Order: sequence, then structure tokens, then C-alpha cells
Amino acid sequence: MLADVTAPGTRHSAAALRRLLDLLAQGAPTEEFARPAADAREAGVRGGELAAITEATDVALRIRRTLSQHRRREAQLTALFDTASDLAALRDLDAVLRAIVHRAKLLLGTDVTYLSLNDEAAGDTYMRVTDGSVAAAFQQVRLGMGEGLGGLVAQTARPYATGDYQRDTRFHHTTTIDSAVLDEGLRAILGVPLRVGARVIGVLYAADRAPREFAAEEVALLSSLADHAAIAIDGARLLEETRAALVDLNSASETIRTHSGEMRRAEQAHDQLTDLVLRGGGADDVAEAIADILDGGILIHDADGAELARARAESLAPPAPAVAASRASGRAVPLNGTWVCAVLAGPELLGSIALTGHTDLADVDRLLFERAGVVTALLLLLRRSVAEAEDRVRGELLGDLLARSGDPGALSARARRLGVNLARRHCVFVADSETADRHRLLAVAARHAQAGKGLAGIHQGHVVLVAPTDTPGPSARRLAAELGQAVGSPVTVGAGGPAAGPAELPTAHTEAGRCLSALRALGHTGHGGATDDLGFVGVLLGDRPDLGGYVHATLGPVLDYDTERGTDLVGTLDAYFAEGASLTRTKTALHVHVNTVVQRLERVGRLLGQDWNSPARSLEIQLALRLHGLTRGPDPASPDADRRTG
Repeated sequence: MLADVTAPGTRHSAAALRRLLDLLAQGAPTEEFARPAADAREAGVRGGELAAITEATDVALRIRRTLSQHRRREAQLTALFDTASDLAALRDLDAVLRAIVHRAKLLLGTDVTYLSLNDEAAGDTYMRVTDGSVAAAFQQVRLGMGEGLGGLVAQTARPYATGDYQRDTRFHHTTTIDSAVLDEGLRAILGVPLRVGARVIGVLYAADRAPREFAAEEVALLSSLADHAAIAIDGARLLEETRAALVDLNSASETIRTHSGEMRRAEQAHDQLTDLVLRGGGADDVAEAIADILDGGILIHDADGAELARARAESLAPPAPAVAASRASGRAVPLNGTWVCAVLAGPELLGSIALTGHTDLADVDRLLFERAGVVTALLLLLRRSVAEAEDRVRGELLGDLLARSGDPGALSARARRLGVNLARRHCVFVADSETADRHRLLAVAARHAQAGKGLAGIHQGHVVLVAPTDTPGPSARRLAAELGQAVGSPVTVGAGGPAAGPAELPTAHTEAGRCLSALRALGHTGHGGATDDLGFVGVLLGDRPDLGGYVHATLGPVLDYDTERGTDLVGTLDAYFAEGASLTRTKTALHVHVNTVVQRLERVGRLLGQDWNSPARSLEIQLALRLHGLTRGPDPASPDADRRTG
């Protein structure tokens, strides 16, 4: 319908579209987008033109929502990066704590944020600093280990969230805690652990006075802030201990100076890496910087073990036991001369870093290595956010192409902005796995599509990939093997096409879906192919059956033999099947000796393979013989013409 808006004479539609674009450019409020349609109705616009303006309004609102989400995510990441720099610059513990809760409030936009620290001597956790709190009792509350939401976080070192604390039965409610929470008026609470290595030193909270659910990205965001905060708190504590040691132990001044130098080196390295990420550096840049700081080889892998970057090191798969041990302990661990640090965002594993060339690490170098893991987590979170946004855009375009939604020219223009040239011939591939996770399969297919300048997404419940190629069958077989290896499960891929231009892609998608169903029905799970690979089943399923191609693929060697030598093995085959595979009746029909029939059929076996007479092959051959007879027209030779031997 949007194509109608640009037709000559649609003055009101053009004005409405221009107004919608202006509103998008201005970042106008949602309610402003209804005005162009309202103005058009007041101007007497009706029918298809008004419907087009309404549809354009819906599209503009979706774009606005997407842009708002992207701006919000960008603002969150920027604030998180700013927080890392700010915390690294602070030295006073109270200032660090106040900065943490204030920045948490800005990042999540909640009514109240607060932080509790563990009291190891008392065996509980106590409120240390708040932002947005109004109740005195709440600001002084103490929680025993395992009591309330915060006590459970402190005890288990895992994040917990509740949409309505008073009604949530998962937590050990006490009169003191419930009364303090009620006085503050809190309903929704999210708590994440502050960890230094494997030790939990406190809990960071974000809370609202109205019921709500915390999204997974909010949990990850607060967890990342908590990781930075724990390092900053630990650093501030170490500095306070250093100051106290300078006063009480003058004899240890040299040791303290050394320790301070190591801390400064660690802070400088952390600042250097953080600044590198903030300036837009990639995984290769981070790997080079860490290798320079620690004077060793560095490898960075994602959560699936794929290598993202390498500096001064040979390619090495991440050792799974070491990654698991580092994830559990929160510390870097050695394994066979290689140090491994899990890259985490809260409890989520984002990847790992490996350091080679060091059989042992001093405490400060180990701390540097672990801080590098935190900075790498920020980098991978940013990469994932950008990749998810791009995958959504590519998936939306794929859906519009396959649903014939929109003008082909506009769709081609959108594709060009993503580096996809729809002027080339493309094939459509539909992939399915009975055991692999569909989102995991989609992620692998998306990487494959992006590398090949194609598109991937979920359409009609299946993973669909559009790629520039003229060979659907071989491409489908390669794709099935590569996807299956990547997800660790058999993947079946049906292919359709090639399609010339956006208009033919839906038909190619339908053909690919039929091919996938046929492959599974025929027991070819874990393989790929096109309709041409399915024999007569492909002829029946295809929208554009290539009968001549099927005949030649089935009978080609026999046809070529007859053409080159002037024989008629095809006629012998036809008579053999027409007479019910009886040698006696065949020799009578051909007016030859039975030995001649045997010799000719032996020649056929050498040309077509010894299984030519098996039930499956014979069905294919009989169908090809019928099609050959139809496509070549009536035989000019008389029925009684002599047949040459093979």
C-alpha cells in the first residue's frame, strides 16, 4: 500500500508522509504521530489514500520505538563506560560507595538504589549507603545471611529479582526486614552480588515503589556495574589499608610503596583498556593492549569457543575445564602453563581470555589479567548489542521480502544499505534441526549470512537464509554440514531458487520449504539439497520442473551411448519394464534371442550402475523412460524396426 502514496495526485498522502518523517527526525512524542492522519480526515481524505497514511503512521511508530530502544541501550552503555572511568579515578571508600548507588539509579531509572556490605564478624549484611531512600529504619536495617532478598543474594552470590517483594514467597521474610521495606514503600527489588574473586563483599540493589518486572538486560547491566563497583571498593579498601599501614608501620614503607606502585600500575592498565574500548577499539586492539601490559600471548574467545582475537600467540581452543573453574571462582586459573580468565557479565558467561608465556603470575599481574576480563566483558556486551540490532534489521528485511511486503525497489534499497545486492541471483535455504536450539541455529546462520553478504532470520517458524548463489543443491549440502558442525546436531537444509530479484524470493522460499519436508520424509535428516536432488519427488514438488534435466540425470549414460553408437538400449529398457521385467516376454516383443536381451541389460548395468534394477532405481528409470517418450515425440521408426545390440 505504501507504493500508492507516491502516485501522482496523492497530495495529502505526500504531505502526511513528509510530516511523519519530520516527526521522526525531531524525536517527537508518540501522540504527535496521530496528527497527519487526523488532518487528512479533516481535509476529506478517504479510502485507500487514508489507509495508506494510517499504515505509514504505524510504520513510523515502529521505527520510533526501535530508535528509542537503540538510544536507550546506547545511553546505558555510555553511562556504564563513564562509571568505569569515574570509579577508577575515586580513592575514598565513601565517595566510591555514593558514586556506585547514584550511578546505578541513573542507569536503571529506579526510585531507590542502595548498597549493603557484609559484616564477616557478625555474619550478616548491613545497609551502607542509599540514594532515594526516605525511611530512617530502612537505612539502618541489617539482614542475616539468607534472610530477605538481599540476605539470599549475599549467601548464594547470585542475583535475585522480585516484582512484588511482600507477596513473593521465595524469600525468608522477617518482621524487621518486611517492616523496613514497607516503611520505604518498596515493591519491586533487584539485588546483585558485589564479588571480589570468589568472595561476596556485599549486595547492590535497585528498587521501585510500584510492582514491575526487571528485564534480563537490566540484571546484566546492574551485574556489570557491580563487577566494576566491587573492584573499585576493593581498590579503595586497599588504599585505606595502605594509608593506615603508613601511619602504624613506618618500617614497612618500602613494601607499601611497592604495593602502591603495583596498584597504580593496575589502575593505569584498567584505565588504558577502558579508554581503548570507549574510543571504539575492537577485540584485536584489546588483545594487543593486554599482551603489551602483561608481556605475553593473548587469545580472546566467545562463549561458544570461537576465536575473536589473538596477539603474540598461536591459535588455541579455550580449555573448557579452566573456563569453568574461573567462572566458578571469579579468578584467573592456570592450566598447563596457560592462564585462563572467564569473561562474565554477572552470572552470564560471555567468553574467555587466555594468557600464554607465563607459568606463574605475581598477584598484581593476576589482578591486571582479571581486570582485563572485566573490560573485555564491556567490549563483548557492546558487540552483542550492536550485532543484535543489526540481526533484527536483517531479520525484518528478510520477513518483508518473503511476505512480499513493500515495494521491490524500496526493499532492494534497504538491502543495499546492509551490503546485500538483490540484483544478483539468490537462493533461499530453510534449515531445521530436531535437537539443536533454534536461537542457537539462528545465531550461527546469521553469522554465515553476514559473511556471505546474505540475510538470515526466523520466518514461519523456521530458520531461513537467503544467499547469493546459482547452485542451490551443492550450497544446501555445504550449509547443512557447516551448520550441523557449529551447533553440534544434525541440521537439514532445503533449498529453492535461484531467484532473480526480490519478486521471485517468496516462490523460492516455498520451494525450499517443500524440499525440506521431502528430505525429512525420505529419511535424509542432517543433509541438504534442492528439488533437483530428489529425483522424481523433486519433479513432483518443484514449481518449475526441469523434465529434460531429470531424464538426462537418470538415463544420461544410456542416451549418450545410443547416440554415439546408433544402438537402442533405451528401447530395450522400455520393452523390459513394459513386459514386467520378464526376459522371455522381452525377447519376444523385440524379436531377438534371449541372450541378446541379457547382453543389452548387462550393458545398461555397466552404464547406470549395478543397482539399476533395484525397486527405487527402477521406479526412477521407468518414470524417466515415460518422460523421455513424451518429450521426444512419436518414434518415426516402425514398431517392428530392427534393434541394434548394445
